[in-house]
Amino acid sequence: MRVVSNTSPLSNLAVIGRLELLQHRYGTVRIPPEVAQELDRLSHAEGKARLAAAMAAGWLELDSTATSPVVPPFALDAGEAAAIALALSLNADVLLIDEKRGRAAARHAGLTVAGVLGELLHARMGGILPSLRTELHRLRSEAGFFIDPGIERFILSQADE
Repeated sequence: MRVVSNTSPLSNLAVIGRLELLQHRYGTVRIPPEVAQELDRLSHAEGKARLAAAMAAGWLELDSTATSPVVPPFALDAGEAAAIALALSLNADVLLIDEKRGRAAARHAGLTVAGVLGELLHARMGGILPSLRTELHRLRSEAGFFIDPGIERFILSQADE
């Protein structure tokens, strides 16, 4: 499976100590140089160390093969645009991206998207995580991740929590 990620899913999962969920599910995750640069600016020391370990292990892979930049229907940051361009050039099965505008642009380009909440739900449904509610709390408190209350209720209901 070909998977590309933007910054947010990686940084947030790294901060809460759940980055390995992506390796478990996908094997290899590719990122463009712009996302690598954004990850280098992560201020959370443990999260940054987890990302470095994933790069060193080779399952989080820097990939600069995007052939041409994407012109999204609206402005995106450099990492989002580069992740979309890489996903398109690799004909990726999934693009991991959390930001609403980035997800909309990726879908507009014909990509399948997933995000940190879906990855945590998948892990919970697969029996890897004992509690989705705990992980959502950690996302908010440790990573500063905003979760819409309606989306949170829906995701928790999917996990029977």
